[in-house]
Amino acid sequence: MRIEKCYFCSTNVYPGHGSAFVRNDAKVFRFCTSKCHKNFKMKRNPRKVRWTKAFRKAAGKEMTIDSTIDFEKRRNVPVRYDRNLVQTTIKAMKRVEEIKGRRERAFFKNRMAVSREKQRVHRRKTTEAVKASVKLHVPNTVESSETSKVREKIKISAKSSTALVRGEGRSMGMDID
Repeated sequence: MRIEKCYFCSTNVYPGHGSAFVRNDAKVFRFCTSKCHKNFKMKRNPRKVRWTKAFRKAAGKEMTIDSTIDFEKRRNVPVRYDRNLVQTTIKAMKRVEEIKGRRERAFFKNRMAVSREKQRVHRRKTTEAVKASVKLHVPNTVESSETSKVREKIKISAKSSTALVRGEGRSMGMDID
């Protein structure tokens, strides 16, 4: 069973799934979904489309240089079926996946630690800038004569009872000129 890679987003395309486009020069392009096929026809660059594997590698969000990635490369050398060879191959594939997963987790932890440190530095800079720009005003402790004055209460006239009568078209006491 041959598992192809999508030409646009680099995901796995299993037999019987996806679609293929054959150009005039006999080059075959395999796509996992119509979304990838449409983006290819629109001549979009996979390195600029954020959801593709090419973007993630170009942006430094996935490992690019690792020996475990070499195992996924396609080999066109036909080998005669041998039960022992298949068993050892499957064991090796499981071991490679385990190692690859461990390395990816370590890569992710390092990437997140770096971004957390950047956030801390940025937060410190912004708080220092705010503190430098804002000057605190210390109030006087001595009471002045103005604060001892009694404030006058503002009296508001009550709404008239006719303001809420139905049919007048003036609710809430608004006067119309």
